[in-house]
Amino acid sequence: MSPAALAIKAEGFPKTAAERFGVAERPSLAFTPEVAQVTEHLYERVKHHIPVIEWPIHAPYIFAINRLKAERGAVILAHNYQTPEIFHCVADIVGDSLQLAREAAKVDAEIIVQCGVHFMAETSKLLNPEKTVLIPDMRAGCSLSESITGADVRLLKERYPGVPVVTYVNTSADVKAETDICCTSSNVLAVVESLESDTVLCIPDEYLAMNVAKQTKKKIITWKGRCEVHERFSAEELIAYREADPSIQIIAHPECHPDVIAVSDFAGSTSGMIDYVKTNRPGRVLLVTECSMASNVEAEVPGVEFVKPCNLCPHMKRITLPKILDCLVDMREEVTVDPIIAARARLAVERMIDLVS
Repeated sequence: MSPAALAIKAEGFPKTAAERFGVAERPSLAFTPEVAQVTEHLYERVKHHIPVIEWPIHAPYIFAINRLKAERGAVILAHNYQTPEIFHCVADIVGDSLQLAREAAKVDAEIIVQCGVHFMAETSKLLNPEKTVLIPDMRAGCSLSESITGADVRLLKERYPGVPVVTYVNTSADVKAETDICCTSSNVLAVVESLESDTVLCIPDEYLAMNVAKQTKKKIITWKGRCEVHERFSAEELIAYREADPSIQIIAHPECHPDVIAVSDFAGSTSGMIDYVKTNRPGRVLLVTECSMASNVEAEVPGVEFVKPCNLCPHMKRITLPKILDCLVDMREEVTVDPIIAARARLAVERMIDLVS
């Protein structure tokens, strides 16, 4: 046990979130007239995605979560890949990885509930070491994050001495601690170009690195990590969609293979894809990314028809309304980071935020 942990134990301070904040009384989940009235405006946001017959199942959870988070003084952060009933009905702050990282650094709430995957919750904890960060399901991982370890990065630095390391934010705190600066899909080019070196390690997403290599004169060294959602898309699949409807607009995420990017009309980060749809309002659009994002954007751009190839992230889908309620009631699934690792990892994330702010 570390000296800090021993000191806490000696002073008798509560060690868990449940001990610090207490366990709440479990609320009723009946679909009462009050629940129906209070959640009616929220159903308007998602009525095109949730059948009216299903709303009495979701509404009591939404009502209970929104009431309990107010009592707890908690804030819910939700990634764009969360399902509509989470994204539109209980989240306080929504966005892609960069937006959530920025907002996590600003929140005043004492409790942060991260509706996303584990590395996002870790990032929130890095930027808010004194706050309590919860994730509704600790098993919500990420294929990219799991493709590389801190030990791997140390070996890369030995093999390429002096070469700066740019690490995708989709990584563990242990990996970030070995990093010079983090990046997201929306700022990776700006991060790479900000470095004086003519050679850059851009890890772990191989396809993201390959795509940024086409936009810079710097030599990009890659790692064979991939997103299990985006790697499933193929150029042949998209060509078939276009042949079926030449008017369709294809918008791809840069975690896709370069061949997919080449046959798309636009490629950009999660926020970039959303901005493109909102600005251009294409008649029919195919978002080459996680399926729930199309549903969430669709609610904000009436008149745009979304074609959904529906590659789902199994990790994002571990986050559900019942699990959000459970973690707020029981104050469980707390995310912690070793203070020594956190101090080093925080620098890499803060450099990224400072660069693009």
